[in-house]
Amino acid sequence: MDLLCKTYSNSSDDDDGKQHKPPKTAPPPSKRPKPYFPSAHKPVSQAPDPQIGSPIPQNGRYVSKREKALMASASITQPDFPPTLPPSHEKGSISSADVPQEILLSLRKRANTCAEKNKLPCRLSIDLHGHVKPANAVQWSTSHAHLLASAGMDNSVYIWNVWSEQQKKARIISNHNAAVKDVRWSPQGQLILSCGYDCSSRLVDIEKGIETQSFTEKQAVTAIKFHPHNSNLFLSGGSKGLLKLWDIRAGKVVHEYVRRLGPILDVEFMNDGKQFISSSDVSQSNLSENSLIVWDVSREVPLSNQVYVEAYTCPSVRCHPFEPSFVAQSNGNYIAIFSTKHPFRLDKYKRYESHGVFGFPIKCCFNLDGEILASGSSDGQVYFYSVRSSKLIKKIKAYNQPCVDVAFHPVIPNVIACCSWAGDVSVID
Repeated sequence: MDLLCKTYSNSSDDDDGKQHKPPKTAPPPSKRPKPYFPSAHKPVSQAPDPQIGSPIPQNGRYVSKREKALMASASITQPDFPPTLPPSHEKGSISSADVPQEILLSLRKRANTCAEKNKLPCRLSIDLHGHVKPANAVQWSTSHAHLLASAGMDNSVYIWNVWSEQQKKARIISNHNAAVKDVRWSPQGQLILSCGYDCSSRLVDIEKGIETQSFTEKQAVTAIKFHPHNSNLFLSGGSKGLLKLWDIRAGKVVHEYVRRLGPILDVEFMNDGKQFISSSDVSQSNLSENSLIVWDVSREVPLSNQVYVEAYTCPSVRCHPFEPSFVAQSNGNYIAIFSTKHPFRLDKYKRYESHGVFGFPIKCCFNLDGEILASGSSDGQVYFYSVRSSKLIKKIKAYNQPCVDVAFHPVIPNVIACCSWAGDVSVID
C-alpha cells in the first residue's frame, strides 16, 4: 500500500517515464518563476476561448500536456480573422475570343458611307439579365467595343461580354455599399469608374477584378464624367450640390465648384474640356435659372446661370460630337437645344418632343456622326430623332417599364444599348 501511494502521488499527465519529486518548500512569491504557455496561445484574459470553447488558463495554473496539445491544434486550424468576400468576382471572360467572326469584323472596321452611318437599329436582339433593381446607366467601352457596363440600384456594376457565345456576364462588381448611380469607362478601357449613394466613386481594374482607388465625399455621388483630353481627371457631382474635379494620380480634389445648388443630376464637358455644364434639381427652390450652369474648369467660376429659365429639371445633358451645341433632357417631356458659345442661348424654334419623361431620370445620346439623337422614354420605348430637322424618325418598343438610358455603340452604327427601370439591359440592332 505504501508503494502504491508513492507511485500515484508522483505521476501526472506529463509523466515521461521519470519520477520527479516535488520541492520540499515553495519559493517566495516574489521569486516564483513565470508559468510557461505555448506560443500559439496568449493568456490575456479569463474569457472562454472561442476556438476551443474552454477558459484560457490563469497565470500560475498548471497546464497539462493534453491541454497544451488541444490549444496548439486549435490555434493552428482556426484563423484569427473571418474570411471576407472579394468586392468583385468573375463570371465569364472579358476576351473577345468567343465572339462570332462577323461581329469581330464589324468591330475592327468603322462605317465609312453615309448609308452605314445613318442606319438605324431595327429590333431588340439581346437581353442581358442580372440586375434585380432599376438599372441607372449603360456605357460601351470605346477601346474594347464588345464590352458593355451597366450600373444598378442593387449596389452592383455588371460588365457584359455582349456577343459572347458562352457566358455574357463577364464581371459582377459589388464594391459599393449602396445603389450605384453612374458608371464610366476610362479612355484606355481597362478601368471602370462608378459612383453611388455610399458617398464614393470607385475605380476598378476589370482585368484583375480588384478596386484600385476610392474617392470619398460627404454626399451621395450621382454623376461622374472623365475629362475628354486627360484621363487622369474626372468630374463628380452629388446630392448636396457639390461639384469636384478629381486627380486620380494624387487621389484628391484639384478644383471645387461651390454654389448653392440642388442635387446634381448630370455633368458634361464641352469646348475641349475647358468648360462644363452642370444640371441640378431645382424642384425645391424658386431658383429655376440654376437648373443648368456653365462653368469655367480652371477658374472655378460660373460663366452663366441664365441658360435655362423654365421651372423644369434636366436629368441628362449631352454635347453634340461636332457642332457647337448641346441638348438637355427636360422634365417638360422634351429635349431642349442650346449653343455652346457664350451666352449659351436656348434655341426657341426647335426641340425634340414626342417621348415622355414624367419625373424619371431619362437620358439621351447622339450617334457616331451626330445626325441622330436617341432618347429613352417613360413608356418603355426608344425614340430616334433627326438632329437637323428635330423630327421623330422611328421608335422601338423595348420594355414595359420606363427606358432609362440609351448608348450608341462606338463602332457599329446600327447598334444601341438601353436599360430599364425594371433592371433589364438590352442591345438593339
